[in-house]
Amino acid sequence: ICLFQLCGLVRYMEFGPPTVNDKLMRFFDHCKKFLTEVEKNATALYHVEAFKTGPEMQNILKKVAATLQVPVNDLNADLIQVAFFTCSFDLAIKGVKSPWCDVFDIDDAKVLEYLNDLKQYWKRGYGYTINSRSSCTLFQDIFQHLDKAVEQKQRSQPVSSPVILQFGHAETLLPLLSLMGYFKDKEPLTAYNYKKQMHRKFRSGLIVPYASNLIFVLYHCENAKTPKEQFRVQMLLNEKVLPLAYSQETVSFYEDLKNHYKDILQSCQTSEECELARANSTSDEL
Repeated sequence: ICLFQLCGLVRYMEFGPPTVNDKLMRFFDHCKKFLTEVEKNATALYHVEAFKTGPEMQNILKKVAATLQVPVNDLNADLIQVAFFTCSFDLAIKGVKSPWCDVFDIDDAKVLEYLNDLKQYWKRGYGYTINSRSSCTLFQDIFQHLDKAVEQKQRSQPVSSPVILQFGHAETLLPLLSLMGYFKDKEPLTAYNYKKQMHRKFRSGLIVPYASNLIFVLYHCENAKTPKEQFRVQMLLNEKVLPLAYSQETVSFYEDLKNHYKDILQSCQTSEECELARANSTSDEL
């Protein structure tokens, strides 16, 4: 089962014609709690806005203003980000060094990387529980397909869907990886601990770069000594083996993997997770 970050949100199953299932692949657009408490909440990205006016970003503003010979008041963090993205996009997509690259150094790039990581952390990662819990349906869907393959092999039947490809965005993968416990730091990323987070695990540019992908590979071991040892799972992120978040092993018995994520597989219901809390209504007795 492969999840790819591409521009289209198309899901291919059993080699048939493509079908669009936005509720599965764009779960965040259909989660009222996420939309209300994060997406449309003006204070949800407080740490992003606070970092923009913090000392690290202000130093960059002064340096860029001096380089461009413009008043520092004519610049702000958003404009600095646009210039930095112009530099990085040209390098990544075209292999061309934009003139905008000349106004930044390595230290500036690290600060601007952290600014982007703050946004992804609070909007798609561990910042709010609903960010990841809204992806439960997708996680369960993956295991439903794996379960079906296991059942068919146990019955000596051909696997009806040997390959399943699902296409989404970084906004699809980051919540899913967070749900599984990957790239979680001991302390939350905030506007005030940039230096302490220099060696953080949560680096969105490395986790979900262009064309990022997450692959679940199910192995059937015919010479296994026990039924449990028959089926094993390996995961790959961006074509590299992804050690299990809970053991750092590179392969797991399928049964063990399901047991570790039992709570998500059995108890996480997206409809309940995404339901807004109702305000307590009280009435005065006459």
